Amino acid sequence: MRNLLRILVAVGAVLVTAGTAQAQLDNRAFTSPTPGLGRESGELPSAAEDPEDAGADAPPQGGDLRLSLHAFTFFKDNEYFNDIVEGYTLFGTQLNPQLVYYPTKELRLEAGVFLWKDFGTPQLRQVRPTYRATWTHGPHQFIFGNIRPHLNHDYIEPLVDFERVMLKPLEEGLQYRLNAKRVSLDLWVDWLKQEYAGVRYQEQIAGGLSSSFRLTGPESRVQVSIPFQFTAQHHGGQIDTLHAPIQTLFNYATGAVARVPLHGAVLQAVRLNAYAVAYDDHSTVFRLPYTGGNGLYVNGTLETRYADAMLSFWRGHDFYAPLGGNYYQSIASRYGTPGYTDAERRLLLLRLLRDFRIADAAALTVRVEPVYDFNRQLLDFSFGFYLNFRQEWLLGNAGRRVRVGQ
Repeated sequence: MRNLLRILVAVGAVLVTAGTAQAQLDNRAFTSPTPGLGRESGELPSAAEDPEDAGADAPPQGGDLRLSLHAFTFFKDNEYFNDIVEGYTLFGTQLNPQLVYYPTKELRLEAGVFLWKDFGTPQLRQVRPTYRATWTHGPHQFIFGNIRPHLNHDYIEPLVDFERVMLKPLEEGLQYRLNAKRVSLDLWVDWLKQEYAGVRYQEQIAGGLSSSFRLTGPESRVQVSIPFQFTAQHHGGQIDTLHAPIQTLFNYATGAVARVPLHGAVLQAVRLNAYAVAYDDHSTVFRLPYTGGNGLYVNGTLETRYADAMLSFWRGHDFYAPLGGNYYQSIASRYGTPGYTDAERRLLLLRLLRDFRIADAAALTVRVEPVYDFNRQLLDFSFGFYLNFRQEWLLGNAGRRVRVGQ
């Protein structure tokens, strides 16, 4: 565990001295404090922007007390018929009301409850308390407790699955975010499972870094950046009675991202990005079919007034990412055929994406995603509908109240 934390800190220190981290998809409806706003800014949002303060009625002041509500309803139907991942449907709703208090304008404290209900069952899937402390100081942001999870990290899908927004909505640990003029960075640790003395299971930790160095200025006709992404997952510990081998898995991605604004009435921009991806198993005893692998991930996107159309090519060799999208893996997922592997994975994916504005605080997202498997000569597809609502209301300012007798 100590080695994993040292690696995360070391990589982060290098890249802090190295723009805007951008994954290949525009996921702002799932991460922005104002899901219903469009592309008026002319560029993708920064991953390091404060995702809460911008959605409030007014800039935060010391003593502010607010009510925050996040509501998310999802439907995703995966019509898959292959051995890596077979079809399944995700259908449900998640709710997170919170009270927010600002002791100072730079320190934000949040506490509430998270509720998750899958449709088709009377039971709640999760009821969990939530707590987050966020200290923002200039371009730096430190987060403790429930960190900004899943899509907020802005990874490519082979490394971090889009479905984590539904299946892993909460992450707990530490996070550092930087939003400088040319550098953006998200360094995070998610404590998945706490280990106690004498238990018969291992501690589980995930973490990583998502960053980008912007090569061009804001006035450039072509926006170019160099991303670097890193994830790690660790199962280990010393105080359990299981004494199982330590498992540590790393994934890396780097490449180039370019966006050309066109400012047309219909065609608004073209985005191109390409990534070299790697997988490395640093376990003491190897338990997976592959100990290392690599991949090539190339995307081209047309941003139009009506929808985004994105064409992607994936070639994976002995590739595995424990946090990544199921379809990109060379090892069967829990939805696939147990023990099945596909060492040379070649896929062509088409994504049609549209966010429908309901209000500044709400948006309906529609996605249709066919995928062609060259090895199996098989066409699968998925489609989904997602309703995001986020809003805050100022209840008052406790700092302006004068104590009785003062």
